[in-house]
Amino acid sequence: MKLIIQIPCFNEADTLPQVIKDLPKNIIGVDTIELLVVDDGSTDDTVKIAEELGVDHIIINTSNQGLARTFHTGIEECLRLNADIIVNTDGDNQYQGHDIPKLVAPILAGKADIVIGDRGGIENPHFSLFKRCLQVFGSFVIRKVTGLEITDAVSGFRAMSKKSVQKINIISDFSYTIEMLLLASANKMCVKSVKIGTNPNTRKSRLFTSVPQFLNKSVTTLFRVYTMYQPFRVFLGTGVIILFIGIVPILRFLYFYSTGDGSGHIQSLILGTTLVIMGVIILVLGIIADLISINRKLIEKTIHKVEKLEDRFRGNPSPSSKDNVLEYNKVMKKGTNNDV
Repeated sequence: MKLIIQIPCFNEADTLPQVIKDLPKNIIGVDTIELLVVDDGSTDDTVKIAEELGVDHIIINTSNQGLARTFHTGIEECLRLNADIIVNTDGDNQYQGHDIPKLVAPILAGKADIVIGDRGGIENPHFSLFKRCLQVFGSFVIRKVTGLEITDAVSGFRAMSKKSVQKINIISDFSYTIEMLLLASANKMCVKSVKIGTNPNTRKSRLFTSVPQFLNKSVTTLFRVYTMYQPFRVFLGTGVIILFIGIVPILRFLYFYSTGDGSGHIQSLILGTTLVIMGVIILVLGIIADLISINRKLIEKTIHKVEKLEDRFRGNPSPSSKDNVLEYNKVMKKGTNNDV
């Protein structure tokens, strides 16, 4: 069982030594623990510090790509390195590394696909009251949208099984936390929360410059991903609302028309007809979007199968058993025939 702890970093030279110092060296049920630092275009000595600390793997982005892309880059590298479990923590030393065994325990026991570290919500002493209230309310909304029992939806301290991350494709440029939960819900994964501790803040967040910006980007991401995986629900609700709104002025026109005063209310008929047509168009778009969503799921299944095949051969570059040799030769022969 191989565990890789990935640490996305952007100018974290001051805090990275403490982060790595607190990480566990041994975990019961885990054979190998490796560290991966993903440097997101840092301008300080983050990479140099990581090398001096003996980090096993380092990826360097030549420019700042943002947290979501950096996270996804790290996940892909962890899969390439044959990680069975991936733990993500931050380079700013917000999370306490000794809590990692608590994160991976449900996955090792086969009781969860993804485990989220719960920072304590309203009881966290290191957050302002407003941030605590925002975290609790946001997590409540995510629970209702996804149906997952998550108490800290935006916590970046999380453990993931190989099977789960192979099914997750992050498209957001802002943050992966909310999108991952929506994807986990769409793929019927088991997601659990465990209580963790946090350290005092070492700096202000670099992910957003203000609370309104954070809310705007979070809501946009939530709506975008939810629409991608549940398009018919979104379009159906919108279309039905507009349809019923359009019926109201039409009924108003019919009422006056029946009383002999219809000529003075023709604008109600025009408005109502326009809204009804818009509602029908939105419903049709919903059906089309739903078909596109189904096609996307089929593509994701294909990608997942390809990744599993690559993973099998990556883990056995020189097949030793007879069955593996036969299967390997069969795939290679098929590929050669297709090339011809």
